Amino acid sequence: MTYVALSGLSLRDIEYVVAVDDLRNFSRAAERCGVSQAGLSEQVRKLEALLGVVLFERTRRHVVPTPDGARLIAMGRDVIAAARAMIEMAHTQSGPLEGLLRIGVIATLGPYYVPSLLPLLRRAYPELKLQLTDSLTAPMLRMLQQDDLDLIFAALPVPGDTFHCAPVFGEPFLAALPVSHALARKKTLLMHDLEGPDLLLLEEGHCLRDQALSLCGVSPQRDQQRLATSLEMLWHMIGAGEGYSLIPRLALRNRGEWDDLISVVSVPDASRTIGLVWRKSDPRGTAFTEFARFLRDHVPEGCRVVHT
Repeated sequence: MTYVALSGLSLRDIEYVVAVDDLRNFSRAAERCGVSQAGLSEQVRKLEALLGVVLFERTRRHVVPTPDGARLIAMGRDVIAAARAMIEMAHTQSGPLEGLLRIGVIATLGPYYVPSLLPLLRRAYPELKLQLTDSLTAPMLRMLQQDDLDLIFAALPVPGDTFHCAPVFGEPFLAALPVSHALARKKTLLMHDLEGPDLLLLEEGHCLRDQALSLCGVSPQRDQQRLATSLEMLWHMIGAGEGYSLIPRLALRNRGEWDDLISVVSVPDASRTIGLVWRKSDPRGTAFTEFARFLRDHVPEGCRVVHT
């Protein structure tokens, strides 16, 4: 193999290219990288000359990677991730769970779990500074893959063979129904009881939607689905008599005796597993495993410990 000198290739130039690809705009990429647009554009052109490849198709209206550019930019992302991992590994000498930790939490868990989790973490990890994000599973997995997040709280399993998962706790589902619904008079429900047309779902992208469909064993037609954008909206739709749905146990906290318009019924065979997810390549894997063990020792009330 011919030896290729790397003296003309810098991590900063690769970071510029990745920023342009993320934002599809040279001006915003320059702002994110803290340089002038002219300086960033010049470095990107120099990198293209060095590689002998045009990385971006540029017009006044858009900036998109060329086919060759897309392949090289993907490799550039791996280079940046490896460089950051090297720095993080060096920092583990002073304590892997000190300093900034960027955590993502799925939207159907975050508002109901995080408020009780934060005081616990402040006591156990006083040197830890948290940056929290709540979103859907798929975009957070992309952020994790691109090193924009360090950890994710998600419903397991998650797709992808580049992640490590550590189960933390099992969260039961309960059925929430309008008080006037015939099923609301039952003490417990089985999953096949919920197969009817009154089942309400979250919009596509929510893992809770897929779990509800899987547990209930239904595949509703798209034009027959009644959807909610969030758990809170789902709750209000149930209260308005629109139908029923499965609600995670923690989402029922602080609702008093539920609601005058809603009945909550146990569904013994319905639950989900919440766990921590991180990149297999992250050098803090051992510390994250210990972190998951710590969380298993402090499972929220109403949930159960899930052992590995």
